[in-house]
Amino acid sequence: MATRRPERRNEESASAVIQAALDLCQEVGYRKLSIEGIAARAGVGKNTIYRWWPSKAAVLLDGLLSTMTMDASFPDTGDVRADLKTQMAAGIRTLGGPGLLPHYRALIGEAQHDPELHQALWDRFVSKLSAAAAARIELAQKQGQIRADVDPVLIIELLYGAGYYRRLLTPRTVDQEQIDAIVDLAFQGLAP
Repeated sequence: MATRRPERRNEESASAVIQAALDLCQEVGYRKLSIEGIAARAGVGKNTIYRWWPSKAAVLLDGLLSTMTMDASFPDTGDVRADLKTQMAAGIRTLGGPGLLPHYRALIGEAQHDPELHQALWDRFVSKLSAAAAARIELAQKQGQIRADVDPVLIIELLYGAGYYRRLLTPRTVDQEQIDAIVDLAFQGLAP
């Protein structure tokens, strides 16, 4: 889902649309969110929205990305376990808060049957985090902190999958204790 961005887009109106989408999604939920409602709240015509975005999911994705302050880079203290724990906790704090989690859950759900949104979510968000994690894991493999025969992507899925499962699919929260347990348990099999 390529976000439509004509060169002459009025950024003040675009910001109003994004904010309206975020506010309405928080108030009424994603299923009741509509382009008509977003347009009315933002004070623009719905044709204006459709010129700039192909769907309400595209507006919400732009809103999510515009409000996140997550740094995808990893610390490098020389201890990959500690670095993973730090970065995973930062990610959970960013995405797990009440201001972003409902939007992220909605987009993840919508992406399951919208291939364009699925690709946009990957291209504009998840792939950047995944690339940063892979780079840190590859460095740890070169330093002998992680088995070199394990695919970095598999390690990412192992580590982050547990947190995503718990935060997105269960009513339980993810805290530092659980992150520590995930990383420590994974390293029983990842240690060289």
